[in-house]
Amino acid sequence: MERPMTGPEPFSAPVRGGDLAGGQWRADATGTPVLAIHGITASHRAWHHVAAALPDRRIAAPDLRGRGRSADLPGPWSLRDHADDQLRVLDALGIERAFVVGHSMGAFVTVRLAASHPDRVAGVVLVDGGLPIPHPEGLDPEQVAAAVLGPAIARLEMRFADHAAYADFWKAHPAIGPAWDERVADYVAYDLVGSEPELRSSSVAEAVAQNVLELDGGDGYLDDLLGLPAPVDFLRAERGMLDQPEGLYPAERVAATAERMPALRVTEVAELNHYTIVMTDAGAARVAAVVAPRLAEADAAASVGTR
Repeated sequence: MERPMTGPEPFSAPVRGGDLAGGQWRADATGTPVLAIHGITASHRAWHHVAAALPDRRIAAPDLRGRGRSADLPGPWSLRDHADDQLRVLDALGIERAFVVGHSMGAFVTVRLAASHPDRVAGVVLVDGGLPIPHPEGLDPEQVAAAVLGPAIARLEMRFADHAAYADFWKAHPAIGPAWDERVADYVAYDLVGSEPELRSSSVAEAVAQNVLELDGGDGYLDDLLGLPAPVDFLRAERGMLDQPEGLYPAERVAATAERMPALRVTEVAELNHYTIVMTDAGAARVAAVVAPRLAEADAAASVGTR
């Protein structure tokens, strides 16, 4: 049964070049707060379902630089820049330590943040992201984004006559359309900027293209990942970005990473795709089933530390 939708309260945090926007649920909740970091062309509204599945927790979710209401912040937009921005978010919200959950590219930002500021991170969960994704062979850098993201990057160059046209675009998406509900509708509406009939996605194509090139694990990223303290939970969606049978992460690639990374704990999430693993009640329940016990452990550790 779908839970009633409760919208997040907006916040802003001073960062390089301006203010980073975001939203948080239950700012007055006790216990270890959650910092939720969205994917490569998404926004904080992608976390509606997960926030509802963790009803007793403070959930703070930023719009990454170059996306959502943070779209106007200047580049560069590297994973390290995003991680620095997350530190500023924690400072602005008065959060000393957060449990960090990242989806898709947000999981890569999670790794960078945890590696660079371990004192501010109580633990991490990576949701269908964060493990290196090799670039397709034989492609120029400008071709990589289209090959990896497909329609997700193509839509950034599209223009829409009105909100209904953008909703229709997403309703026809094979991975998202069948999961359409009021939370997904809100996520889609929030992404639009500009004026009719030239509405467009808020995500900055240049920022997205820069980040796609970083997903292969270069620039010391793989060392950051392998160096994270145990446990590192990774949830793998069985199905892919277009709801195709093969997920973004083939099982054999995840297994190969796990062999190199004893700290990695893999949870297979059957039947759900790269989007529905966070943007449905069913997916959010699977994420919460992993996150909730980790939060309890973080609470217990914090309690011992204050005695």
